[in-house]
Amino acid sequence: MSEKTILKLQLPTDPLWVKNVVESNIEELLTDHAFCEQKAASNAITLIVQNPNLSELVQEMALLVQEEMDHFKRVHDIILERGYILGRERKDNYVNELRKFIITGGGREAQLIDRLLFSAMIEARSCERFKVLSENINDSKLAEFYHELMISEATHYSMFIRLAKKYAEEIDVEARWKQFLAYEAQVIQNYGKSETIHG
Repeated sequence: MSEKTILKLQLPTDPLWVKNVVESNIEELLTDHAFCEQKAASNAITLIVQNPNLSELVQEMALLVQEEMDHFKRVHDIILERGYILGRERKDNYVNELRKFIITGGGREAQLIDRLLFSAMIEARSCERFKVLSENINDSKLAEFYHELMISEATHYSMFIRLAKKYAEEIDVEARWKQFLAYEAQVIQNYGKSETIHG
């Protein structure tokens, strides 16, 4: 799977991130990853609360909440198996920077489409990071786990893009997505230095 063709991400993660940063602190990575899954579930719940009239979106988000919380539980199981304890929630500066790009005015449609594209962007980068982890981490169990989750995140990314196209009436989703990709490429330049999923 090529990020350039499928995910359209403009800046790939350096595989040395795994060797030089992640492998020295697996516990930190796992705690951060667990909270990423929990936040993804929270994001899906927020989309339901804000858009109860959009039945397909509600159905898709309900399934997503279940899947993300299942992933949270599986990461937590790995944490416990390794004798760790889930630490406190980590701030996700990458996601907070991405959030600044979401339109806050402009009516309900613009806000919904941006929220869906913001969600797709996080899934796309998470998918790319999981791919890099699965191919470079010196831990066969985690490599297998991250390969499986990579496929799952790619599916979520596609779903958010599809929903954005479904509910867009006045907005050119492709054009807005290109703007998101360009913005994300600027943001991600500052990351790849810490043992977190988006760090």
